[in-house]
Amino acid sequence: MSSISKIRATNAAALSAKEYIPTAIFVGGTSGIGEGMAEAFAKHTEGNAHIIIVGRNRAAAESIISRFPKPTSPEAKHEFLQCDVALMQNIRSVSAEIRSRVTKINYLAMSPGFMTTSGRNETEEGMDRKLAVHYYSRWMFTNELVTLLENAKERGEDAKALSVLAAGAGGPIDVNDLGLKKTYSLKNAALQAPTYNDLMTEEFANRHPTITFAHAIPGAVRTNLFASAETSALTKKAMGLSMTLLGFLLTSPEDCGEYMLNGIVNVANAPGAWRINSHGEDLGKKRYYGSEEERKKLWQHTVEATSSKS
Repeated sequence: MSSISKIRATNAAALSAKEYIPTAIFVGGTSGIGEGMAEAFAKHTEGNAHIIIVGRNRAAAESIISRFPKPTSPEAKHEFLQCDVALMQNIRSVSAEIRSRVTKINYLAMSPGFMTTSGRNETEEGMDRKLAVHYYSRWMFTNELVTLLENAKERGEDAKALSVLAAGAGGPIDVNDLGLKKTYSLKNAALQAPTYNDLMTEEFANRHPTITFAHAIPGAVRTNLFASAETSALTKKAMGLSMTLLGFLLTSPEDCGEYMLNGIVNVANAPGAWRINSHGEDLGKKRYYGSEEERKKLWQHTVEATSSKS
């Protein structure tokens, strides 16, 4: 395992060496891991990149962008697009806006989070909110924007998509209840969403063989996700206290951002499907679940589940 200082240096060397102005989209980039990735990317490109942060909190995004290095290239832009990614219709709309603003995407990084201690909570589109954020939103963004990744590849540039969730922490899936309408529990959602992401990554790689797709696990990170959790005030208070007492054992969002960036920029260095561990290294097939048949059934289910969300 490389030290964080070496990881930073490797990221800086790789991104500063690009002979083009890269375009990067950070979904969930207004806090936590996404914020850490966006800030590291801006720093290592010295601001000379087209960066679009997608999230709900405009004030947070504007604060983050204000800290980016000021670009020297006229092609560089730093922007924010507002979107509640729990709704597929919102993703379809914001993706259309992205396509109107850029002609290519080099890096699509998705790390939106949702914490709850409640049961199934359906959105107005009939999806469980946790699964919508942790799986369906990532599929939708990738599917809506993959042509822009292909445009980057055709120019001889990097073209990579990364979903940060929980590679290696999943479990077997139930193909008779994809979406968990019948057998929902917090445990089932926590175990199946990572496997959904693995299978999604593989199927996108099969359908778009020139592009790099990756699923990563960030590990235990010191974020403020608990503050917006759907849970009782007492539970939030307990979570906050635990974060305060145990925070020194957790990875900072800044360091995690560097690790995740290393995974997608340096480690996932060829087209295909990749799994990345919490230090940005190749995870291989550790705790991998799923078959080709399950992958195809999940894809068909996802197409059907998202197609009517307009």
